Amino acid sequence: MKRYALGVAFLGSALASSIAAAQGNAQSAPIALEEVIVTAQKKAESLQDTPISLTAFGAERLETDGISSLADIGSKVPSLTIEPFPINNTTLRIFIRGIGISDSQVTQDPPVGIYIDGVYVARATGTALDVAELERLEILRGPQGTLYGRNTTGGAVNLITKRPSVDAFEFKQKFVVGNRDLFTSKTSVNLPVTDTLAAKVAYLTTSQEGWLENTGPINDPSSPGFVAGDSEDFFGSRDVQGVRLDLRWDVTDWMTVDYAYDYSDLTTVNTIYQPVTPPCGGDLDSCNKGQTEQIKESTSSRTSYSDKREDELASSSPMQDSNTEIEGHSLTFAMDFDTWQMKYIAAYRTLDDESYADLTGDGDPDFRLDSNVYCGPAAQVAVGGCTPLVVPKISQDQTSHELQFTGDFADGRVEYIVGAYYFEENAQEDNSPLHHQLSAPIDADPSGTTRIVNLLSQKYDVENESSALFGQFTWTPAILQDRLHLTFGYRHSEDSRFALKNQQDFIYIESPLLLALGGAAEASNPILATLFGPALGLPSSAEREFVNVEGDTDFSDDSFTFTVEFDVTDDINVYAKSVEAYKAGGFNTRDPQRDGSQGEASDGTDYGFGFKEGFDSEKVQSYEIGVKSELMDRRLRLNGNLFYSEYTDIQLNQILTGTVADTKVSNAGEAEMQGMEMDITFLATRDILMLFNYAYLDTDVTKATSAATGEDISDSFVFFSAPQHSYTLAVDWTITEGEWGRLNFNVSHNFMDERNGGSRSFNVAKDGDKSRGTFLDDYRLTNMRLGVTGMPLWGGVFQVAGWVKNVFDEEYHVTAIDNTPQIDRAVIWGEPRTYGLDFIYEY
Repeated sequence: MKRYALGVAFLGSALASSIAAAQGNAQSAPIALEEVIVTAQKKAESLQDTPISLTAFGAERLETDGISSLADIGSKVPSLTIEPFPINNTTLRIFIRGIGISDSQVTQDPPVGIYIDGVYVARATGTALDVAELERLEILRGPQGTLYGRNTTGGAVNLITKRPSVDAFEFKQKFVVGNRDLFTSKTSVNLPVTDTLAAKVAYLTTSQEGWLENTGPINDPSSPGFVAGDSEDFFGSRDVQGVRLDLRWDVTDWMTVDYAYDYSDLTTVNTIYQPVTPPCGGDLDSCNKGQTEQIKESTSSRTSYSDKREDELASSSPMQDSNTEIEGHSLTFAMDFDTWQMKYIAAYRTLDDESYADLTGDGDPDFRLDSNVYCGPAAQVAVGGCTPLVVPKISQDQTSHELQFTGDFADGRVEYIVGAYYFEENAQEDNSPLHHQLSAPIDADPSGTTRIVNLLSQKYDVENESSALFGQFTWTPAILQDRLHLTFGYRHSEDSRFALKNQQDFIYIESPLLLALGGAAEASNPILATLFGPALGLPSSAEREFVNVEGDTDFSDDSFTFTVEFDVTDDINVYAKSVEAYKAGGFNTRDPQRDGSQGEASDGTDYGFGFKEGFDSEKVQSYEIGVKSELMDRRLRLNGNLFYSEYTDIQLNQILTGTVADTKVSNAGEAEMQGMEMDITFLATRDILMLFNYAYLDTDVTKATSAATGEDISDSFVFFSAPQHSYTLAVDWTITEGEWGRLNFNVSHNFMDERNGGSRSFNVAKDGDKSRGTFLDDYRLTNMRLGVTGMPLWGGVFQVAGWVKNVFDEEYHVTAIDNTPQIDRAVIWGEPRTYGLDFIYEY
């Protein structure tokens, strides 16, 4: 703790000396904080005039904090947590105020909306992309149901890129080098073509080796159980290419047309989970997890466990690259008249993702949990040879249109924004043909030669359509010196969802005795699992098949917003608001229920009951009071808020006992949360800027009904990724400056409280033991940056900076799982200390 105390002491002493210096400089030339302009309400306005709890990063702040994509801000904004999806590093699970999604199925939507230049990005897959050049990033905390619509019950994230300008030729080149062979090059050129037409081209390439070495013996051809194929040497490696083209045409003084094209190609090696705790905490006699129970003891004796961050782990089969390609087009027409404005945004985006993962966490080929090649007797029966390598694929395309009208009337006393929105997408998730999923020896055979083998084939198709009408009006009545502002907002949404499921799931028992007697067909047969499975803890049915099972449903919603604002002074305003938002329902591809044991399906049949019934939408009602203020002659910006939210029909994702990935999603819950958020910016002197952001969050699942028994199990549920306390403390210090430039130092300290890493029963700390389950401990990260900026060079300016992330090499977890057969807890560790140099030239 001494190192953290040292960092906090440094920041505290800097604050004290800064206040003293501020008092001493009171008679010097006036200084003030720069105004922050945001577009959180779909129009440009001051942060201080926006009655929303939000954090905004401008271009300079993004540079200082080393932020180029969503993945970089996970620990920098209180109330916000970002972590990778367990089997795909390029898919981010984003949570605001504890609201997010723990799954990445194409049939389910995240409750935090992601917007790039006003265009909604529907799928969480690929959200780790590095945007070539960001001008601003905005985090909107809390429901945003009126202006942003469905799937923003947690909040919204706006990414705004830098647009072309006809004013002058501009060039920017950034190089980054660092440890683990980090290399980044970002190039952008702004080119005025004519007096009314400008083009901007940006190109990004970045690569870095992972920090976790893959040392599994499976990669050695001389090792027993070797499976042919290329294998990557480091988990977490990445290679990213991105390009963006922007065109801006100033058609007239009142009309502008913007076109944007972006393309990103991400090649990564997914991080592997490190086993921490044996199954059932090592007490195998009390272990009872159904299907997987009979393989625990034999596998746990082969698996190594550690609660310390390892530098080496092993995949059980050759580790493959994962690849994500993202492409997008957008066209924006904007017209600006005296009292009203019109904007039309049309966009088309595509996503193609192939993500390979190994969830074994150990290099012993006797136990495998992957989709790589398998050549045992089960494969001979199922496919007539070895099963193929299968890398799960997701493809998606989306089209959206949004029309907005903004303006004012009644002598400017009524401001409005009204509009219409349309969205459609087609998506497909393909995990076919029949391939290996799990294989392991069973404990019923002490020799370890009798094995259970699970082969799987899945394919899902999705068609979604959404439309909405929305409006928001702000009235300033002619009373109280025009300091009172009343806002009413309304949005009507219609959603249509269709999904198609095809799945084959076979469980085999491989017996060497039967192999000797009758060959592969007898030695590896699903009939054996049916006959002998119950005695071994296997399910009574060894085969599941879903063929062309359809789910088709519609949803509609009306959401309202009402806000009261009052300008106490020109620099202090307070607000109170009531907001509604909803998240659309959908279908759960992991639902294994085939028959309608609890009643017929909606089409009168039992077949595919669990999937086709799906789940309904959820609703949130939120109340918030807040203050936005600038004090000390605009040197101190103090913003804060208190909130309370109630969720009804909340969508609960419950993993089924005895399975690795089977789940039930149902509207079986109610929840409430309350908390506070505070953002302080203090310009202590002309050369020292200090920031402090804090969030407190208290969440409670007040009702949760078991999908299996119907009992209330609310005491067993907690919110996913909802830390009670989180804060960021940062200091920017201009040490000295002259004609040669400025010497700047930045230090930031981030704290994330303990939280849950999974949203299912008994997962925070099993039986009170926080070393088990998906509980994530608190952590602290300190980052530093020292650089020289503003150096004149070749008619432009040059800067160089050295930086260190995770200065004290903190060992911390970013996510955890507890549902694989050979472990009771496995984790992905946060990135260790990273350091490098930035070289930036601007003309």
